Amino acid sequence: MKEFWEENFIEKQAIWGFQPADSAIRSKDFFLANGLRNILIPGIGYGRNAQVFVSSGMDVTGIEISKAAIELARKHYGTKMTIHHGSVTDMPFDTNEYDGIFCYALIHLLDGKERSKLIADCYKQLAKNGYMVFTAITKEAITYGQGKEIGKDRFEMFGDLKMFFYDRETVEEEFGNFGLFEIAEVNEKYPFYMIKCRK
Repeated sequence: MKEFWEENFIEKQAIWGFQPADSAIRSKDFFLANGLRNILIPGIGYGRNAQVFVSSGMDVTGIEISKAAIELARKHYGTKMTIHHGSVTDMPFDTNEYDGIFCYALIHLLDGKERSKLIADCYKQLAKNGYMVFTAITKEAITYGQGKEIGKDRFEMFGDLKMFFYDRETVEEEFGNFGLFEIAEVNEKYPFYMIKCRK
């Protein structure tokens, strides 16, 4: 997966533009309403979603597998964020506890063991009464079932990209022991679930 993203960020640069995703804006508002200040963003990419948190006065730490994406983040947003270079599968990268965690369109790119580890690792770094928000692609996406099937609800497509598609039952199974309290449907480019947990 590292090579896939490195090549994409080198070739396409700011792949998704600079407008933050709607769920990033909604999460920023939710975090502000709950007084959260210290935010972790696994899979921060080149920072397009992180910027809304930084602009709202929050301290942001990111994790990113692609060096090219980190360089883009520095170029466009300066050094206002701490970004750890590495895979989220190697968390934790620090011993900090975070008030809020925002993980956008990343978890569905992992296999079952990696998804379980990411959720558990994020929850471990969440401060008491902190919130974590994940967005994940759903089975309602037009890409569901396309490509080569490599597991239950998991397909290889767009070259080397492996994608898992969620339904509500799977969200309950994977997040149920980690303070899950809300599953909302949001439409970004694809239909996503916005999954909220509290510690």
